[in-house]
Amino acid sequence: MCERCASNASPSRRSFLGVGAGLALAGGLAGPAMAQGVTTTPTPLSGEAALKRLMAGNARYAANKPNERDFSAGRAARARSQHPFASIVSCADSRLAPELAFDQSAGDLFVVRLAGNFVNEDGLASLEFGAAVLQSPLILVLGHTSCGAIASTIDVVKNGTQLPGHLPSLVNAIKPAVLEAQKAGAANVLEAATEANVRLNVERLKNAAPILAQRIADKKLTVVGGIYELATGKVKLI
Repeated sequence: MCERCASNASPSRRSFLGVGAGLALAGGLAGPAMAQGVTTTPTPLSGEAALKRLMAGNARYAANKPNERDFSAGRAARARSQHPFASIVSCADSRLAPELAFDQSAGDLFVVRLAGNFVNEDGLASLEFGAAVLQSPLILVLGHTSCGAIASTIDVVKNGTQLPGHLPSLVNAIKPAVLEAQKAGAANVLEAATEANVRLNVERLKNAAPILAQRIADKKLTVVGGIYELATGKVKLI
């Protein structure tokens, strides 16, 4: 429509055009499935059902009995749209791969990864996208044992170690968890800080207005935390 025609459109017409533009934007972000007439969207899961599916997959992985998959199958469908049933906030540690740890296939998980598995503004925006646009009903903040980012933060807090580059910004994000573990007098500060870091970020997500907090209030989103044990592959919910 030309600019002049749009300006002369009736209020109802302009409203319809605005809604259409919004749907087009959401469709473009989530994938062009609607435009191509694809109707393969899976039945939505509740947050509790999504968590059960994750943990069942982790049990298979830890037992070394993962499902066999043909990764070439479904690529064409995934090129049209994505329907992840869970979002994961994971550490960037190379020893932890969420799709493997939960025995899930491509397209099942919407993953935000960075050292220390904390939520910054960019990560929050990604998770809002996962919840509001992709309709993911679950967010799991996943820490892990022997986390180098948390160990480095403990070193900075205890010994005043100076880190190069942009590493201090990472330390500043994790520091509240270390201070909480120290204040509690934890015998194992690394373990306690790892769990505190998960809990603090779970609470941040639960209170993240306007999108996530509202979806939680509407019972459309569940946010939980867990710790991945590097030696066993098991995830413990906390």
